[in-house]
Amino acid sequence: MAHEQVTSDFCPRKPPVETTPTIWWRSRYGLAVFFVMSSMLFWAGLRWVLFTQFRPENVPIGDVAQTFLIGTYRDLFVSLLYSLPLLGWFLVVSNRTFGRPWHRVLLQTAFSLHWVVQSFLLFTEYFFFDEFRSRFNTVAVEYLLFPHEVFINIWDSYPVGKVLLGCAVVSALWVWGTGRVFHAMWTEPVSAKARGGILAVVMVACALLSRSVSLKENRFSKERILNEMGNNGTLSFAAALLTHHLDYAAFYRTIPLDEAYERTRQLLKEPGTEFVEAGHSIRRRVAGDPSRPKLNVVIILEEALGSEFWGSLGRKEPTLTPEMDKLATQEGLLFTHIYASGNRTVRGLEAVLSSFPPLPGDSIVRRDQSENVETIARLLKRDGYETVFLYGGRGVFDGMRSYAIRNGWDRFIEQKHFAKPTFTTIWGVADEDLMARSIEEFRALAATGKPFLGTILSVSNHKPFTYPKGRIAEDPDERKRENAVKYSDYSLGEFFKAAKKEPFRTNTVFVVIADHGARVYGSQSIPIHSYEIPFVILGPAAVTTPARLPQLGCSLDVAPTVMGLLGRPYETLFFGRDLLKSRVDDGRVLLHHNRDIGLYTKEQMVVFGLRHTVEFYEGDPNLVEIKRITKPTNREEILERNSAAIYQVADDLYMHRRYRLDP
Repeated sequence: MAHEQVTSDFCPRKPPVETTPTIWWRSRYGLAVFFVMSSMLFWAGLRWVLFTQFRPENVPIGDVAQTFLIGTYRDLFVSLLYSLPLLGWFLVVSNRTFGRPWHRVLLQTAFSLHWVVQSFLLFTEYFFFDEFRSRFNTVAVEYLLFPHEVFINIWDSYPVGKVLLGCAVVSALWVWGTGRVFHAMWTEPVSAKARGGILAVVMVACALLSRSVSLKENRFSKERILNEMGNNGTLSFAAALLTHHLDYAAFYRTIPLDEAYERTRQLLKEPGTEFVEAGHSIRRRVAGDPSRPKLNVVIILEEALGSEFWGSLGRKEPTLTPEMDKLATQEGLLFTHIYASGNRTVRGLEAVLSSFPPLPGDSIVRRDQSENVETIARLLKRDGYETVFLYGGRGVFDGMRSYAIRNGWDRFIEQKHFAKPTFTTIWGVADEDLMARSIEEFRALAATGKPFLGTILSVSNHKPFTYPKGRIAEDPDERKRENAVKYSDYSLGEFFKAAKKEPFRTNTVFVVIADHGARVYGSQSIPIHSYEIPFVILGPAAVTTPARLPQLGCSLDVAPTVMGLLGRPYETLFFGRDLLKSRVDDGRVLLHHNRDIGLYTKEQMVVFGLRHTVEFYEGDPNLVEIKRITKPTNREEILERNSAAIYQVADDLYMHRRYRLDP
């Protein structure tokens, strides 16, 4: 077969009269096979690294084998999908054009860019797994929507320059090696019929594999981390994209809607409350004394300040929160058995400020109907309060400003409103600047004679974990989470020292609560132990005798508990409970992780997953590693129906714009 020979990858010379045909594995389709195998090899290497670095203890050998076998199968599917554009290009480009110098440059440039990106994604997946013990999930999707904060934060936190250099080297080696092995492919003709046939075969293979590869979940083991390792990053990212806004009933366990409302109303019953509407409603009136003074309320949401850092909450190592330990134990009401509803700030916002369950998909803070939700700000404004929200970062991030100004806060103060901050990171101004500005704002509001709600959201306890020098003994250049926690605690201490000098302090209820824990760890589908957070109430108007309170609760209970302290009558749609009126063993925790939701109560936990799956666990996460139950009893079945009822009602109210009392 006659064809053109080359002396290099790009410089043709006149062909001889006759040449030896190119064997298939050195042809363009040999290159395509090598492309697929290279992708699978890269992903297999990442999976092995994840396994060696993050392997759970005491896992069955069968589960380990499935991790790699199922992972390889999923990698094959994605690799074939990746090859479709290449095979399609082979089809549309003629044999004559295929060997032209400009086409060689174009194709090799495309390969170079592809492998730089793919190599970089491998490193990114590793660091993401290190942070979240998960493949790419909805957090990764949300981060991509805010590249300014995220990419600069990544640059500050990780050796991006070195990683990019390594990716470029890997890409160059791949292109150089394939150029040597497949140099003869440029002049080897392949008929259009053969090119079309190969593309068709691969498309059929992808279609067949898609029937056995679930995009929605990858669950073969009771050990969550193995399930994550056995997944493919591309598939997990695609699943996160598809479930950003999802049809709850299509994916999760449901019960008849009438039963759901009936069960939810029973669960929300409390002393001193009465429902004011029948049927599909949870609107209720909470009794109170209208002559009670309208106390100010300040809610401080601390970034990632989980219970694991607090000596007063059982940290075994030296405490990282000496200021808050002292305030909580000597002057406050310290709740010792509280859990966050998720592991993202927006989950903390919807729970603490809207007392709303963490529906799968997006938080209501970021959804397109975010103007249509009840909040503690709306509630207090109906009682004559002024409201202000102070955030150290940019209000556009996660839709925070939109959520706040549409749902009861009069003003939203953000990074751009700090003229000369002491210190900034990519996430915003330092906590000390935020706290100092808050004191100024509250002083001004108090001077008007009207009661006020102040909401503060901090940012310093976040990668890259930097803060001003000289505030604490630890060097900020170390960029350690533990140091950032100490700085956040220092800033809180300075805030309360300043507040004690202000007249408004005597008639203000102060709340300190973490938006979520610092990191996710644990083998359960929802690793509840890592969700434990502090909840402290301070101020002489609310606390006459300091106490440690063991009531089980979650972020949703903050607003009802604060309203109970105020003691004034109000109407509500909140899903949380007043912890001060609750029995110790009668609380519940609503939880979200990736695409799973759940409820924990009385040492039982139920977890709902995509495709209507249900899992049960038992145990006290404060004492033991809770274990999965394989044979649920009637007790678990009741928990399942109660949990389904709460989430189903929450979804119904939100989607029909009925989670709001204002017209």
